[in-house]
Amino acid sequence: MGMRELLVILVIVLVVFGTKKIRPILSDLGAGVRDFKKAMSEGEQEEEDKRLKALANSPRDADFSADKKAEAKSEQKPSA
Repeated sequence: MGMRELLVILVIVLVVFGTKKIRPILSDLGAGVRDFKKAMSEGEQEEEDKRLKALANSPRDADFSADKKAEAKSEQKPSA
C-alpha cells in the first residue's frame, strides 16, 4: 500500500470514529501489544529454563558414576 491509500484510510477512520474515540482505542491497542510482547518474552524465558534444567539432568552426567569411575581406573592400570 502506498502513502495515498494510508492517508485515505486514516481520513475515513477519523470521520467514522472521531478524535475522542480514537485515543482510547489506540491506547488499548498499545497496551495489548505491550502485554503480548511481555508474554512472549516470559514464554521464551520459561523454555530456556526448561532446556537448561534438561541439560543439567541429562543422562551423560550419570555415566560417570562411582562404578564407572572404578572400572575406568582398573582398566588404565598396567598389568604386572
